[in-house]
Amino acid sequence: MRPVPPLATLRNAVTRRSHRSSRHAPRRWNSSSPKDNAEKAKETLANSDTFVTVQKQVEQYWQVAKKALGPTGEKAVQLLGGYKEPVLYNLAVAREVAKLIYRKESMSPPRLADFMPTYRQLWSRASSRSYWTNALASGELMKVGIYGLEAYGIFKIGEIVGRRHLVGYGVPPTH
Repeated sequence: MRPVPPLATLRNAVTRRSHRSSRHAPRRWNSSSPKDNAEKAKETLANSDTFVTVQKQVEQYWQVAKKALGPTGEKAVQLLGGYKEPVLYNLAVAREVAKLIYRKESMSPPRLADFMPTYRQLWSRASSRSYWTNALASGELMKVGIYGLEAYGIFKIGEIVGRRHLVGYGVPPTH
């Protein structure tokens, strides 16, 4: 049987371990607790002008949507129930984030001045006989044909979706 070490030795070992672990333990130097910060953030959000403005805009959009959708919109509101406000708030936040990204990335729709040179080039190529002979010789005409076929296919898919029929429009049999 092993001899039991004296109590003082055990006490020293425990204090050494706790001293060692406290030295490597992360320290918190914050002057406030996370709970206090969360409460302050909620308070600031509730008092901020932006939040109030977003709420007003959401209500305005909600009224316009209800008026535009009529009875279908009323049914959708009933289905949403208590989720209405969070959903609308999240939509408003997403819209504002999109605006910020739009501004930050300096995105803007093309100007008329940007369109003019492009269409001039397209028109000059389409009306030039030498372009078409070069396109035929280099194989670029095949690319143009494929792009045209893709555009036509997308157009036809849109028509099929719009009609909700593969061929023609659905006519009731009584007509």
